[in-house]
Amino acid sequence: MSRESLFMILFISMTFMSCNSLSNSDEVTVSGRQLLVNGKPYTITGICYHPVPIGSIERSFETLDQDLALMLEAGINTIRVYEPIDDKSVLDRIDAAGIKLIIGFGYDQKGVYDIKSGSFIDYINKYKTHNAILMWELGNEYNYHPEWFEGDIKNWYKAMNAAAEVIHNNDPNHPVTTAHGDLPNELALSMSPNIDVWGMNVYRMVAPESIYPEWTAVSTKPMYFSEAGADSYMGKAAEGYAQGENQKAQADANKIILERTFDSQGICSGVTLFSFTDGWWKAGNNDVQDVGGWAPEGSGVPYDRIPNEEYWGIVDIHRNKKETFNVVKEIYLNQKHKQ
Repeated sequence: MSRESLFMILFISMTFMSCNSLSNSDEVTVSGRQLLVNGKPYTITGICYHPVPIGSIERSFETLDQDLALMLEAGINTIRVYEPIDDKSVLDRIDAAGIKLIIGFGYDQKGVYDIKSGSFIDYINKYKTHNAILMWELGNEYNYHPEWFEGDIKNWYKAMNAAAEVIHNNDPNHPVTTAHGDLPNELALSMSPNIDVWGMNVYRMVAPESIYPEWTAVSTKPMYFSEAGADSYMGKAAEGYAQGENQKAQADANKIILERTFDSQGICSGVTLFSFTDGWWKAGNNDVQDVGGWAPEGSGVPYDRIPNEEYWGIVDIHRNKKETFNVVKEIYLNQKHKQ
């Protein structure tokens, strides 16, 4: 299908569906290890999305229509964002594309829809009936940063669990999740009973499935990979892949990771692959694509164990498809046909 045809499909969908964005919203629930939408199992074929233009550090939705067309082509049904989208027209366009959203809230965002001030609930009450919403997400890998919580990570778990309770009291139609760095330990689980679905940012080379028996041993709740994937730059030659920009290494790694994600025997509810587009803002000069950067648990990055933070997209900053795009597309569309 041509890019022009995809744009036309998206436009027609927007025309007929946007008027219904705030009515007849889907009900999202949890049953056992399953995430359900309107009572039917929902498998996340998703993507992390934080579109920052060249030369900027601020997110912008100026390319949203183009991005949604590419997402539809790739079989993406869920977008995970790291901060709330306070623009109904953006939410409407995402909903019109038939894509759901996992909306993330930070702890301390200077009082703007954050957990510390409690203003996050204002956003939830404003948009909880919007059909684009899949789940509310609290924090991103905060377990790696006790220094943000007076040196005691228990302060975060207390705040997260309390925020989840507030959400449940205000919105019974959407589960609460968190993006935890790898497997939550006993402390995290015991202090956070109000988390409905555990998202996990898992970078274990190309073996994310190694977390499944670990998870089933400690919890009966649903889980999904809130981040997983590979970058397209090899910091050094490894596993037969040459140093330098290497889209084949990324494509090969993502193929294995995604295949193993969806072969979970009902344990894993899917993945929001990291990420949609390269991020030139992350490692240096915002006007160029830099090598380097830092990520927690970086030793698990395929195949060189070196995270290059500006090379994780399935498309580049200009929206050109990388080799991994067609890998994602094939696996996601195949998964969609199974549902």
